[in-house]
Amino acid sequence: MPARALAALLLMSGPALAAETVRLHAAGSLRAALTDVSAAFERASGNAIEATYGPSGVLKDEISGGAKAAVFASANMEHPAALAKAGRSSPVVLFARNRLCALARPGLAVTTATLLDVMLDPAVKLATSTPKADPSGDYAFEMFRRAEAIEAGARATLEAKALQLTGAPSSAPAPRGRSVYGWHVAEGRADVFITYCTNALAAQKENAGQQIVALPETLAVGADYGLTVMNDAPASAYRLALFILSREGQSLLASHGFAAPALPQ
Repeated sequence: MPARALAALLLMSGPALAAETVRLHAAGSLRAALTDVSAAFERASGNAIEATYGPSGVLKDEISGGAKAAVFASANMEHPAALAKAGRSSPVVLFARNRLCALARPGLAVTTATLLDVMLDPAVKLATSTPKADPSGDYAFEMFRRAEAIEAGARATLEAKALQLTGAPSSAPAPRGRSVYGWHVAEGRADVFITYCTNALAAQKENAGQQIVALPETLAVGADYGLTVMNDAPASAYRLALFILSREGQSLLASHGFAAPALPQ
């Protein structure tokens, strides 16, 4: 993480105050991990966390439009950076990394080596999240761009056939307690869903037989997650940000499959 950004958070955290409620806005892919992090922070600090999870682009727009948020944990660096550039928040800190995987329906014949051919097959239903609204969709479309270097015309074919089933404000929600990705695959709306590996793992735990397929190196896309604190946030918000960056917070993120850049290598 940038040392100056962490130093800024430390300087702004201030002296200990009475217990406060911290409004956390975070990417949906962080729900399980940050639920655990929030619980640990609440136990340690006495502060309560009020969390809102959703597509990072949608959350950024809501915050820009006046939604009350104290800490914003995004699935990319660009959305929190936009708030910082507008003078709304602190410097952006890299706090986690993720990567894309393919979640495939049971019985589909697919491997890392054959993934591109399978995605290009007209009979295979390919799904992604919604670009611009959700970084997962942006990362998937970056993967499609890389596919063009392997097979001419692949980018246009993949972009045209990709079903944008999640991430937009109008996207159908999954039943309560279900992974939206695993749900869509289980219901037959997608044969292959390009999503974060952490999401694919959660979906597989709920849906026995669903396959997780690693992307080939030529198509591999990583995701950097950025954290920022709003300028009008209480001191406890800075402490939450520091807790996410602490060894305990980073270990909890790692336990959910994220790469945790602040942990010692």
